[in-house]
Amino acid sequence: MIPSMKPPEITVLSLGGTISSTGEGGVKPTLTGEDLVSDIPEIADVAEVEASSFRQSPSGELTLDDLIELAGEIEDSFDSGSSGAVITQGTDTIEETSFVLDLLVNRDEPIIVTGAMRNPTLPGADGPANLLAAVEVASSESARGLGTVVVFNDEIHAARFVRKTHTQSPATFRSEAAGPIGGISEGNVRIAARPVGRRNIRPSRGGEDRPVALFTAALGDDGRMLPELPRLGYVGLVVEAMGGGHVPEAMVGRLEKLAETMPVVLASRTGSGDVLEKTYGFPGSEMDLLGRGLVPAGMLDGLKARLLLSLLLRSGAGEDEIRDAFRNPYPI
Repeated sequence: MIPSMKPPEITVLSLGGTISSTGEGGVKPTLTGEDLVSDIPEIADVAEVEASSFRQSPSGELTLDDLIELAGEIEDSFDSGSSGAVITQGTDTIEETSFVLDLLVNRDEPIIVTGAMRNPTLPGADGPANLLAAVEVASSESARGLGTVVVFNDEIHAARFVRKTHTQSPATFRSEAAGPIGGISEGNVRIAARPVGRRNIRPSRGGEDRPVALFTAALGDDGRMLPELPRLGYVGLVVEAMGGGHVPEAMVGRLEKLAETMPVVLASRTGSGDVLEKTYGFPGSEMDLLGRGLVPAGMLDGLKARLLLSLLLRSGAGEDEIRDAFRNPYPI
């Protein structure tokens, strides 16, 4: 008789969010990580799961400090023998959490972030299916080396590409630049594409906060609030510009002055596609702004560019290292 193989050990860390929210008069995060796992008996057929509640809050309350601490918790679980980690949280900031963990944890073990769009009190709640699928992916050998991924609605999305695109739909998570890199069918994990390159950043735990502002350019805006950023304690700025990287001419001087004292990164508010660098030459165009010292965000949208810049500043990166990181965020 062939002995049965021991199932993989998977760590589930709950942060709160819709997947754990119940109650009347407006649901709130109440279910623990242990509660979420115990409600899905099928998980026992996939893995031995150790579940706990790392935080118990709406995802908008999470901070970069929380995620740095969470990354350490995940690494500790891997060092203790866990084959993979699943993070459950609110969907509002899943794209940000997954991106940060992808930068912080440089391990081959899978890290899966998931949640729910329909809370447990609603018909058709999607949390149990998403959590089961996430454990299946975390247990799969084919998911090793992918970095952090988001598993939702039976799709697997790379952290570097994924975005929340709808306020209510269970199919809210999309990857416009590449599409999902895989999926789950009848419990089988299928990886269709593997992201190339990794970047690892190691800010110290408990290090000094380095606040980075995120500003979206809009029709007719002159950016009059921008000069206040240094006084408010910001040490970096990401501008979500229009189109390929354009702002109103009235905003240009203020951005140039800020770029003399702090890193100012130029992203696009469209959320997809590289920022242009050498196409348009009018005042406020990408060529004009880059010539005044702004740093092109490349393929990263504003949310992710802000997080990358924040982590780089926390790690003590200088101007050259910051420019290189945005020029090539995923070195091979």
